[in-house]
Amino acid sequence: MVKSVERDTKIISQDWKYFSTFALFSKQFMSQSGVKDLTEGKIFKQLIQLALPLMATSFIQMAYTLTDMAWVGRLGSREIAAIGAVGILTWLTTSLGLLTKIGAEISIAQSIGAKRLDKARIYASHTVTISALMGLFFAFLLIFGAKYIVSFFRLEEDISNMAIQYLQIVSVGIPLFYMSNTFAGVYNGAGRTTIPFYLMASGLFCNMILDPLFIFGIGELKGFGTNGAALATVISQCFVFVLFVWQMKQNNGILNRFPFFVKLKKDYSIRIFRLGTPIALMSCFFAIINFFMARIASVHGGHLGVMSLTTGSQIEGITWNTSQGFSTALSTFVAQNYTAGKLDRTYKAYRQTLLTLFSLGIVVTLSFIFLGQEIFGIFVPEKEAMIAGGNYLFIIAFCQIFMMLETTTLGIWNGYGHTNPPAIISILFNLARIPMALFLAPQMGVKGVWIAITISSILKGTISFIWWKVYSKRIKTS
Repeated sequence: MVKSVERDTKIISQDWKYFSTFALFSKQFMSQSGVKDLTEGKIFKQLIQLALPLMATSFIQMAYTLTDMAWVGRLGSREIAAIGAVGILTWLTTSLGLLTKIGAEISIAQSIGAKRLDKARIYASHTVTISALMGLFFAFLLIFGAKYIVSFFRLEEDISNMAIQYLQIVSVGIPLFYMSNTFAGVYNGAGRTTIPFYLMASGLFCNMILDPLFIFGIGELKGFGTNGAALATVISQCFVFVLFVWQMKQNNGILNRFPFFVKLKKDYSIRIFRLGTPIALMSCFFAIINFFMARIASVHGGHLGVMSLTTGSQIEGITWNTSQGFSTALSTFVAQNYTAGKLDRTYKAYRQTLLTLFSLGIVVTLSFIFLGQEIFGIFVPEKEAMIAGGNYLFIIAFCQIFMMLETTTLGIWNGYGHTNPPAIISILFNLARIPMALFLAPQMGVKGVWIAITISSILKGTISFIWWKVYSKRIKTS
């Protein structure tokens, strides 16, 4: 076991002749660099301090889309179907942005655990540079390829045209979103999770003001419609980006105001891609699979089927974003303690996170079962939409606890730097949704699609947990 820890630590700290020097001044340097040492202190308290801002930040990111849907839903279910289809497309693109965010969180946290803040600065610069290049590429791709991409959904012509225009506008903000997301990863890896929360909250507040103004105020006069929601989103993303840049360039800026853009070095770039690619691909495949699931839902449920899946998935984010916040907190905590050789603290943190999330999972499950239609009606008040969406939430309710189990286990895998196992499980069982849906939908209608999603989520959570337990026992006996 000692050899395993030393091997992973050496990957981060190649030049160990400087280690003793950094160890002597680590506490003072960490304080000056705006990072937190998570290798000492009460575990649960540290997890909560990390997780609460992350959860709030995740809810804020979800609220961007929900705010758009809540206002656009007042225009009608056809408009909500248009931005719902685009939501899957932007989900696909932003999933790829996780590459640099996850890369930043893990590499920076492990560098801090190894007392190598010089390495943490280099990783921060590399992740920001890579995110900017990726964002520009995908923005160009979506803006000029929107017509061909949206045609995949086979929507009615008027809904398709709305979706194309909406996608082209929101794509303008992708580079800014990528960089802001990576900035958040830098702060998360350094244990400073409250800063991204405050900045994202400011962006949400901006979006909440601009949405009704651009949809029903100025937007109604100019005929913006759904385009008004897209414009509000881009302006809000720009606002968040500016706030991040301003915050990071202050005298007490994170990691001593590291440079944003650098000439990329092979070793650092490869490690960032190695850490971030499995998780990015996992989320990316999830989005692609939802493409196909939306198409199957469209065939068997019309635009109400697409609307139920896309809007319902956002509502389901109550569970996802809560567990994702704890997962990211657990990843940062585990990364520091793993490279510091304190494995018992990582196991205790995992158990405490599971117990916390299971309690919440029970509440969400019961809410979806007994109040599904009412919850869905908050976002789309049409009677038919409420019934269709309520059916989606009722069926999905039975896998919420298992989804939390999968996401929590993802956090400890990431903290150990082993991002492949959770990605393999997610990709395989999400792919299984398509044949299951194709088999069940002709017999049960669109409900068969929802049942396929539920079954795959139960399997993912169960197998993720079993795989980790087997791996952790092997570590303890080695």
